[in-house]
Amino acid sequence: QVQLVESGGGLVQAGGSLRLSCAASGSIFNLMGWYRQAPGKQRELVATISSGGRINYADSVKGRFTISRDNVKNTVYLQMNSLRPEDTGVYYCNAFTLLNNYWGQGTQVTVSS
Repeated sequence: QVQLVESGGGLVQAGGSLRLSCAASGSIFNLMGWYRQAPGKQRELVATISSGGRINYADSVKGRFTISRDNVKNTVYLQMNSLRPEDTGVYYCNAFTLLNNYWGQGTQVTVSS
């Protein structure tokens, strides 16, 4: 059974940092990443990383966020620095095999001004 469990969300002031973790189990994943959804907005891509280390970031987070992956632990991380109020939202971990796409339950990130 595939499970993705996020942790590390919370409240932080603008300019602060948070580190999100997503512990995956039940499969080997070709691609893992993070999406976020603000209230009243559609879910958007934040960053992805392949099993080979290829990384893609949304333009809005380039230079501030860093995604990394531990393939042995099946865990993906998102280091978020220089946080802005517009980064507020629910952050979801996702993971892909060749045939299936899986989602975590989400973790709330709130950035105050």
